[in-house]
Amino acid sequence: MFIHTYNNIITIENLLSTWNRFIRGKRHKKDVMEYELHLSDNIIYLHSILKDKSYQHSGYSAFHVADPKPRNIHKATVQDRLVHHLIYKELYWYFDKRFIYDSYSCRVNKGVHRANNRFKKFAGQVSKNNTRTCYVLKCDIKKFFASVDHNILKNILTRHIQDHDILHILFNIIDSFHSTREGVGLPLGNLTSQLLVNVYMHEFDMFMKQELRIKYYIRYADDFVIMHEDSNYLKTLLPKIEMFLKDTLKLALHDHKVSLETYASGVDFLGWVHFPYHKQLRTVTKRNIIRKLHKYAKPETVTSYRGLLGHGDTYKLRKYIKTRTDIDV
Repeated sequence: MFIHTYNNIITIENLLSTWNRFIRGKRHKKDVMEYELHLSDNIIYLHSILKDKSYQHSGYSAFHVADPKPRNIHKATVQDRLVHHLIYKELYWYFDKRFIYDSYSCRVNKGVHRANNRFKKFAGQVSKNNTRTCYVLKCDIKKFFASVDHNILKNILTRHIQDHDILHILFNIIDSFHSTREGVGLPLGNLTSQLLVNVYMHEFDMFMKQELRIKYYIRYADDFVIMHEDSNYLKTLLPKIEMFLKDTLKLALHDHKVSLETYASGVDFLGWVHFPYHKQLRTVTKRNIIRKLHKYAKPETVTSYRGLLGHGDTYKLRKYIKTRTDIDV
């Protein structure tokens, strides 16, 4: 059970230390600069409305990004984002130590590259060092963030947190947004959403590990894979998975993103196509890299892609980029 109390969390000292973390990399943003102009007054005011429990989450400004697929991002006010950071900072480690090892999204010392390395390790174990067929069931949850049910999420949080004031502010954040209908959906863009979807999907992770006893399972946000030497066994899992998601979490698998493949034929997972002896970037990722380097070849962009390309077999791609853009990645 989470032991911190609301009054311990909302102190002015804690708000100031949270602010110092919040502004990293954001000092030149217009809204952040405006808030910082009157920082003392703003912190005192925020503390007062948190203390008397009159704080109410404001609305969002929405914008679209292509990342590489189109996404709707909802940006909260600086004050609300500061509250998000405050709550996230206090809750993260409590929940993180309860998550399964093979959940990799938005976690310290996890991420895409570690998930891909785990994929390679699991595939090697199932295939007995590539001497047997390894089957991979790959699934994707349909409209993940937009489908999170508020009441289910609140019930999960209530099992862990006793302090009613902490729950109240969490529920305030959760209810500040809905997607297709009232009481459903979390906003892409909220720091708290990153933690809350992992809290939500931890229920599924525990079902996979404790009920179905699946050993070779990896999840990254709404993408997950299961590996086994028996394809028929993987096929029997699908109805059980679909039923749990529907009945317990009100989620559904994406019809067109469920596949059963062999490791030897190549498995597309988290931006890379994995084979027994190498992995390569998926085609759409290659095109995006070439396009962005051609148009926006900033030093930080080049450095970022250099790091990405170093994680797989990309010699031909790097050579092609240098030929087309004269950029050495």
